[in-house]
Amino acid sequence: MNKKFFGIDCPGCGAQRAFSLLFQGEFAAAFEMYPAIFTIIPLLGFLLADNFFTIKYSNKIIITLMVSSVVLILGNYILKFL
Repeated sequence: MNKKFFGIDCPGCGAQRAFSLLFQGEFAAAFEMYPAIFTIIPLLGFLLADNFFTIKYSNKIIITLMVSSVVLILGNYILKFL
């Protein structure tokens, strides 16, 4: 929808297709579609687990996964325009 209204892709474009590719076992294709998929899934899983269990160094792990995800999302988004 973002591309339809503004004419450019959004930073999240490709995430749903990457999830679908992961479920089909196409890991390389999922990475090509949306590289941050491999940091977002562990981040979501870790956030869920952190609600139920006490995990040592959880803040550092969460911050690392978040920063990694943002770097991959923005890097991929910038590379689309080069």
